Amino acid sequence: MHVQEWLETIPAVAVYVLVGVVIGLESLGIPLPGEIVLVSSALLASQHGDINPYVLGACAAAGAIIGDSIGYAIGRKGGRPLLAWLGRKFPKHFSEANIGLAESSFQKWGMWAVFFGRFIALLRIFAGPLAGVLHMPYWKFLIANVLGGILWAGGTTAVIYSVGVVAEAWLKRFSWLGLVLAVLIGIASMLVVKNRAKKAAAQRAETPEPVPAAD
Repeated sequence: MHVQEWLETIPAVAVYVLVGVVIGLESLGIPLPGEIVLVSSALLASQHGDINPYVLGACAAAGAIIGDSIGYAIGRKGGRPLLAWLGRKFPKHFSEANIGLAESSFQKWGMWAVFFGRFIALLRIFAGPLAGVLHMPYWKFLIANVLGGILWAGGTTAVIYSVGVVAEAWLKRFSWLGLVLAVLIGIASMLVVKNRAKKAAAQRAETPEPVPAAD
């Protein structure tokens, strides 16, 4: 059963809650398919009047913002040991190479890394916890988090819903293509991030450790 077909079997309120919770947990740092669930729900909203796209987008944005904020708080309190623990639990996502790339991006771009990280599948799980670990000022994190969450959640919902309305008859027959497209985008983003992570790790390995000055 496809995700969208399963969503059709549950009430609209449950769809809103599911979208908010899944995206919130993903933003908190747990690898979950938040984008796929949102895309599937937006397609469903375009075909069934029971699901309000505005409420759906608001729930997605709320989940993204709240999840990132909780992740920030956990990261600020847990520090580096938290990243090590996540690396043991989710080695593919929180590998040293991926964390190194995300950390260098945060140090270079600051709050913009939080904002644009929302649009990259793999980086979404890093934004909150890593910003907390690096002690990014909360007001900067909050601005980037809110703007990124609203633009990503609202924009994704609006685009998918609009496409669904325009091509409703076509999507009813081939709705799985929307899910395939979302998965392909997510995989492409992950491959790009992994490639950059490997390059960053190689560069760090080639850079000699600084020799401490003699007293």
